Amino acid sequence: MRVSKIGPLLGLVFLFSNGVIQAQEKNDPVLQVATLDNCVQYALKHYPYIQQALLDEEITERQIRSRLADWYPQISFNASYQNNFQLPVTYFEGAAVASGSYNAATFGLSGTQNIFNRDVLLASKTAADVRRQTRQTTVSDKIDVTVNVSKAFYDVLLTEKQIELVEEDIERLDRSLKDSYNQYRSGIVDKTDYKRATISLNNSRAEKKTYEEALKSKMANLKLQMGYPADSLLQIQFDSLQMEKEALLDTGQSVNYNNRIEYQLLQTEKQLQIYNLKYNRWSYLPNVSAVAGYDLYYLSDPISQLFNQKYPYSFAGIELSVPIFQGTKRVQNIRVAELQLKRLDWDIAFLKDNISSQYVQAIAIYKANLNDYYILKENVDLAREVYNTLSLQYRSGVKAYLDVITAETDLRNAQSNYTNALYQVLSSKLDVEKALGTIKY
Repeated sequence: MRVSKIGPLLGLVFLFSNGVIQAQEKNDPVLQVATLDNCVQYALKHYPYIQQALLDEEITERQIRSRLADWYPQISFNASYQNNFQLPVTYFEGAAVASGSYNAATFGLSGTQNIFNRDVLLASKTAADVRRQTRQTTVSDKIDVTVNVSKAFYDVLLTEKQIELVEEDIERLDRSLKDSYNQYRSGIVDKTDYKRATISLNNSRAEKKTYEEALKSKMANLKLQMGYPADSLLQIQFDSLQMEKEALLDTGQSVNYNNRIEYQLLQTEKQLQIYNLKYNRWSYLPNVSAVAGYDLYYLSDPISQLFNQKYPYSFAGIELSVPIFQGTKRVQNIRVAELQLKRLDWDIAFLKDNISSQYVQAIAIYKANLNDYYILKENVDLAREVYNTLSLQYRSGVKAYLDVITAETDLRNAQSNYTNALYQVLSSKLDVEKALGTIKY
């Protein structure tokens, strides 16, 4: 009986604990698979600047609604009480007569409705452009985050690859050390080869330690660019073949200024500046609003009888405010707005030249890096073939150990240069895509 009761209870406990674990895993911000795309998407959700940009969008939306609310009727309730210690005196038929009451109270409702108001009109005309400007700012931040995370990811990947190459180098040198030691024990060579092998092996081990420490720094930078918890584990994953394919880029593309978010922002800013010019020109127009009010007046000398009798008062009408003369203020404001619009045209012209220059420089660097990549890739195969041949010849006593050390150094440099070239190609490709405005995030 006890077993039959405990069994279902344990099952419930297991289900509950399993549910809690799944919920924790669901809310856990740690990446299980840290590919480049996953790192970028994580950064777009957790990087502080992106979160601030999204909050700025919400703030802007609330500000727009706040200003557009002035189109709705503005209704207010007013109440007052006044005790007169002395009544005001008026001169009537040759005598001074005190008038009024010692106690007075007023309750009233008043309302206004804007019919034409340039401030509210500007808010309604520019609402869409202001929203667009805020969204474009967020897009600009996302592009920067995408590029920064991608470059930091490639930097970590490069360092990890360098560590792998050093480990392969250590393995080769360890094998060479054993070969030279056996040759020395057999009396074929002296201690020189053995000592050279030891020196090379120690250098590679020291180089590995340097890369391992550098990896910690670069991993910390990647986490920073992602908004990733500094104390959480992050193990990046990548496909070398896929990455080599992604290094290729169509170099025949032409610059389209409309693709650049900076150009889009300036175009939006120009549209807002045009409305600002109109706003200053509207300063010659009158402000028109409808007004209405309903008040209840209570008057009495003794305060105990103040609310015994009420005297209602109501009204409705149109208010018109026409600015006639303000010195030259309106003229100067209009001129300032015209000059700001003209200045913005120069900003757009300069940006076009800057974008063209950025693309020319980026594509030139990319082509140079791509050429180095292909050449260095071929050098790795050649250096490996030379090393394998000289290593076999050394074991056979045909070649000197110095030739093996030289070949091993050439192989190590070729592999390192090839890895660096791949990183440079991927990095310069990002610069080209950013110049073209084709970054995908």
